[in-house]
Amino acid sequence: MDLQASRPVVESSASANQPYRTGFHFQLPKNWINDPNGVMVYKGVYHLFYQYNPNGAVVEGIKIWGHSTSNDLVNWTPHEPAIYPSEPYDTNGCWSGSATILLDDKPAILYTGVDSQNRQVQNLAFPKNLSDPYLVEWIKSDKNPVMQPTIKNRINASSFRDPTTAWLGPDVQWRVIVGSKVDRRGLAILYKSKDFVNWFRSETPLHSANDTGMWECPDFFPVLVVGQNGVDTSLNGPFFKHVLKVSLDETGHDLYTIGSYDNIKDIYTPDKISVEGDLGSRYDYGKYYASKSFFDCVKNQRILTAWINESSSVADDVKKGWSGVHAIPRKFWLAENGKQLVQWPISELQKLRANHISLANKLLEGGSVIKVSVVTAAQADVEVSFEIKDLDNAEVLEPSWTNPRFLCSQKGASVKSSLGPFGLLVLASDDLKENTAVFFRIFKGNNSYVVLMCSDQSSSSLNQDNDKTTYGAFLDVDIRQQKLSLRSLMDHSIVESFGGGGKACITSRVYPTLAINEAAHLYAFNNGTQSLNIAALNAWTMNTANIN
Repeated sequence: MDLQASRPVVESSASANQPYRTGFHFQLPKNWINDPNGVMVYKGVYHLFYQYNPNGAVVEGIKIWGHSTSNDLVNWTPHEPAIYPSEPYDTNGCWSGSATILLDDKPAILYTGVDSQNRQVQNLAFPKNLSDPYLVEWIKSDKNPVMQPTIKNRINASSFRDPTTAWLGPDVQWRVIVGSKVDRRGLAILYKSKDFVNWFRSETPLHSANDTGMWECPDFFPVLVVGQNGVDTSLNGPFFKHVLKVSLDETGHDLYTIGSYDNIKDIYTPDKISVEGDLGSRYDYGKYYASKSFFDCVKNQRILTAWINESSSVADDVKKGWSGVHAIPRKFWLAENGKQLVQWPISELQKLRANHISLANKLLEGGSVIKVSVVTAAQADVEVSFEIKDLDNAEVLEPSWTNPRFLCSQKGASVKSSLGPFGLLVLASDDLKENTAVFFRIFKGNNSYVVLMCSDQSSSSLNQDNDKTTYGAFLDVDIRQQKLSLRSLMDHSIVESFGGGGKACITSRVYPTLAINEAAHLYAFNNGTQSLNIAALNAWTMNTANIN
């Protein structure tokens, strides 16, 4: 059915000049936004669809698919909503899904609809006009729903959602997975189709894992064993590994495993070093959920984005008139050791840089703080590398210290040791009563050194209604062989940080009351007892992107 008939009205923007609105992160003028959906490139134009509540800044409400396009993944132009409730199979909401470019270069969207019985079913939509690079109109298939829970297939009707981008097998049949669960066993239910319209369920899931709960927003794709290029989702063979990412509904974390995909038996097997569940590898150890990747065939790279939800109270969200933003797009690839993925902000962000300041070979004595001036610290990009010449006095890592988030909360920015904490104080007030500390701490382990990366939000705001959780991750680097690097992007209420060249990422959401706009400052600090060197520090003001 043509979607024109019942297109919802999008309300006007919220009040301007709010201190927590971002300058270069994707967000809407007002109301609620969450999961990125259907991200793709078509005729050279990047498309981002997203879960959107057009009627308020809270999660409650009927979700539709908003739609924006870009030529560079930095600046975005809004369009009318692409998909919204209009039929019995999606009357209670058009939930998350994915886009696939078919063999005839025709895009197709699979999305979850909540039907008139409140069942979660999978639906199909195609562009109305393939000659339109902006794909502003979409038509729902008259075969919908194309996948649905029944008594016979024993699918949980309330836990059956978020179809992935599809891929082709050696039998030239399309495959797609849908997230689900049985009790607390997470499932990636596999479907196949010859024509992308008529789908049948495989006898076994692509993969499952006990005690992980509902798998939301699954993502399944290949990565090259060697190199940083991305590849088409249908590729397989000896030069590739596969990644299965799931968003754990119970914990709000995005977890991934790396493994092998048998495309004859349609079984994915994680490598033995990959850990299933909430103790496994994460794209980001802070506020980062419902991530979606796509293959950018223009630049031969795989790009990742995600929803960053608020840390403010619901009452504050309603007052400011909006809730939710998206993370900056990240290029990502398999690390050389094959154990993890590495992420880095897309290079296009660099065109927003201005007012460059540089430091080199600067001594950072124990207990010292250095102000980084010139840059506009509320909207900035900073890269710093630290050189530690003497590791002998590093604090001993106790065997029980296995949870990095707990360790960061116990050993925050004010807790001294020999080597750390050292790093950056961002979105900081002039008197440092407010600051978010992104830092490292070095421990001595068994025959090695362990690097802990933290984002300490305990002093981020004088507003006590905010979530001030401290985040942490262990960083897989050999500190004896290399300098320790950190890149942080500050954008008014967001701090996205990349440690060790992108081997660990932490996104924080903070709402300072003093350190806003021109009153925000940036510092390098060393609260350890041992001096170290800033080998290099480069910082830039970030100009504002044109977003919606």
